[in-house]
Amino acid sequence: MSKTNFLKRPNKMKRKNKKFQKRNSTSSLNKLSLFQKTDGKFNRSCPLSIKNAPIIDYKNVSLLKKYLSENNKILSSKITSVSSGKQKKLTKEIKKAKILGLI
Repeated sequence: MSKTNFLKRPNKMKRKNKKFQKRNSTSSLNKLSLFQKTDGKFNRSCPLSIKNAPIIDYKNVSLLKKYLSENNKILSSKITSVSSGKQKKLTKEIKKAKILGLI
């Protein structure tokens, strides 16, 4: 047996590096794609601060549901790109709607 054959591993003993393999995680990203640009970067302008933006109110259930996850948890401002002031107002109104049973 030569030294070069001894140092080489047979093909079936090669290990696959599991850290760098791609995973199929599309279920949690489907809802988040509503708030992202097509290139994957987040939009930095607040969607609730522009002209003709909808008013944040506990009675506006359709707007509030956009900012809730499937488990009815509030999405973070990093995901939705909402400004910090509007995020605070949004959380108060979502909590009001939850208490009143609208959501």
